[in-house]
Amino acid sequence: MRAVEEGKLAEDSPSFRLHIDRCLGCRACEPVCPAGVEYGQLLEASRAQLFVREEPRGPSYRLLRFALRHVWVHPVRLRLAFAVVRSLRNAGLPPLLLKSRLLGVISSRLEFGIALLASSAPPSGEQSVRNSEAASSPAPQSVKKVAGLFTGCVTAGLFSRVNDATRRVLRVNGVELQAPKTQTCCGALHAHAGDLEGARLLARQNIEAFGAHGNAPVITNAGGCGAMLVSYGHLLADDDRFAVRAKEFAGRVRDVSQELESVGIKAGANLGSEVITYDASCHLLNGQHAIEAPLKLLRSIPDLRLVPLEGAERCCGGAGVYNLLEPAMSSGVLQEKLDHIRANGARILATGNPGCQMQIGAGARLAGMELSLCHPIELLDESYRRAGMYEP
Repeated sequence: MRAVEEGKLAEDSPSFRLHIDRCLGCRACEPVCPAGVEYGQLLEASRAQLFVREEPRGPSYRLLRFALRHVWVHPVRLRLAFAVVRSLRNAGLPPLLLKSRLLGVISSRLEFGIALLASSAPPSGEQSVRNSEAASSPAPQSVKKVAGLFTGCVTAGLFSRVNDATRRVLRVNGVELQAPKTQTCCGALHAHAGDLEGARLLARQNIEAFGAHGNAPVITNAGGCGAMLVSYGHLLADDDRFAVRAKEFAGRVRDVSQELESVGIKAGANLGSEVITYDASCHLLNGQHAIEAPLKLLRSIPDLRLVPLEGAERCCGGAGVYNLLEPAMSSGVLQEKLDHIRANGARILATGNPGCQMQIGAGARLAGMELSLCHPIELLDESYRRAGMYEP
């Protein structure tokens, strides 16, 4: 990046494009940089240069550009797209396709894509019954504060159960959530791909949507979304109309675990003897700096058998759409994660980002591993249900 900036390397150099494309963007370099360089911002600026050039870079990249420009910035189209995908998932089509083994013959990338969708499905069997029971309302609580809920496009489209659990758990702990209907995608996928103008368009819409909430916190339950929201101040720093508002908005954003840490977490009931482990979302860890808060959330569950995961702070290889654009590199990173999970012995893995859940879930499914994945808030939600803190 410095060589291009100083004119020592051409902007259209294959070497520049190769290295920028292959970076995960996990931002793990930031916490250990003695100069405090915000590498994630530099990476997105570099990718913006490549995005503007519009050079042909393969069918996956062209499909991504089309989706970002013609679907993701249009809320109605985006909701329709997720509705179609969700219907296919709920009909049980992905597991059938994967079981047939035909996808692997046709395309390993297509097979992994279907496995990603399959991994977003709600737990089946007994766990789905528990989730249904937990859908009841929390018993009346004294409301300490009101906050906004950032629902997220992927979370709302494929993981609505996580948003539901977030509402219930925070209500038990005295926080009432309100979700503005005019909110939209956070813009993370646009920023990761280099479409900073698309990201700025979405950022302005979200700032406007949450403007009616004054200084109330904006709660997220997706590490990728949260890291993007807290960067709005930098993203819109040169926007005369939104620069100040963007900085103020970014200061209001916090992960659900951080919010619970600040208000205090009520204890629920024991979840049994199942071994559980936690994998940190890179952007939750390095973008929102939520290091201990998710672990405190899990430890608030009485006698939880929480086993540390080696390399929990390392990327799983999902990194937005990196797993689809750089499948070989992504697969290598994911394999290391799966090896650590096998050695860990846990049957349940909690992680605070839907992309991570789908990435690890897809890899585990294709590897024949018996592993259930969930958000930490879902475990606390189940703990509260068992403790009778929800009305029937």
